Amino acid sequence: MAYRTTASRIDRDQALRRHILACAHARVVEGGFAALTMQALAEDAGIATGSLYRHFGNKGELAAEVFAQASQLEVDSLAKVLQGEGPAAERLARGLRQFAARAWHSRRLAFALIAEPVDPAVDEQRLLYREAYADLFCRLLEEGRASGEFQVPSISLTAACLVGAIAESMVGPLSPPARALREAGHGQDDFESVCSNLVIFCLRALGAGQPAPETCDEPARVR
Repeated sequence: MAYRTTASRIDRDQALRRHILACAHARVVEGGFAALTMQALAEDAGIATGSLYRHFGNKGELAAEVFAQASQLEVDSLAKVLQGEGPAAERLARGLRQFAARAWHSRRLAFALIAEPVDPAVDEQRLLYREAYADLFCRLLEEGRASGEFQVPSISLTAACLVGAIAESMVGPLSPPARALREAGHGQDDFESVCSNLVIFCLRALGAGQPAPETCDEPARVR
């Protein structure tokens, strides 16, 4: 008689898989993808290392899914702002401030998503999500150009430039050496200056007017 997987067994397996991913995400938040080892994760999840491989073929596959889940949250969060109400330039400024604030709130995770050297499977996800960000900006740029707020000759190229500028502007301030300097009281880049400069640079690059002054309040959590 052939063995049939019961509904309760499927539910348990799915619950365990979600638990594993939650533990993996927590480990990346604390120490980046370098801290995500199968042995340490098994200990965190309270299971045998072999049990991990029932759900994920290898560490790269697991890390890629952790990356995708974390990145999708950021894309969805940014989309809500960029697709909201108000002039396109104001929505862009709000979106940039929010992106910077969320990155600053969880700095180790943000650096891991943006710039940490990773497995090829994770790098593939990183490229896919850069495209997802670019798609969001394309829609906003089209609106802004139609309303006369943005002066851009190529929507797709400009969107790609925005993604690159945003990522590169955050890499230095979020890097482990920069975090260590700030924690020692010697940091040069504070959150407000990074956030304000990012907003001003992007709006000027699009030929847009500057938004009304708005303070970029630094989140309390430091990671």
